[in-house]
Amino acid sequence: MERMKRYDTEFKKEAIRKYLDGQSIAGISRETGVSEGVLHKWKQQLVRTEDGEVDKEKLEMRKRIMELEMENEILKKAALIFGRNG
Repeated sequence: MERMKRYDTEFKKEAIRKYLDGQSIAGISRETGVSEGVLHKWKQQLVRTEDGEVDKEKLEMRKRIMELEMENEILKKAALIFGRNG
């Protein structure tokens, strides 16, 4: 039977801090060896307000920032493509 690894709170916080700083869950998973599902669970546990509620606004803002960053990269690439052909 496979034994489950235990990670200390600081390790979990550092992993989620990377997410909040802009790294993807997939990237953090590859870097740390922790499954994406576990990282999502930690995110829900660690991103909380002072009264213990999940800070949904913060999570939604992070999601929106990631979407905007992706859109920005697409626009940069399109500008380069169209700039060469124009």
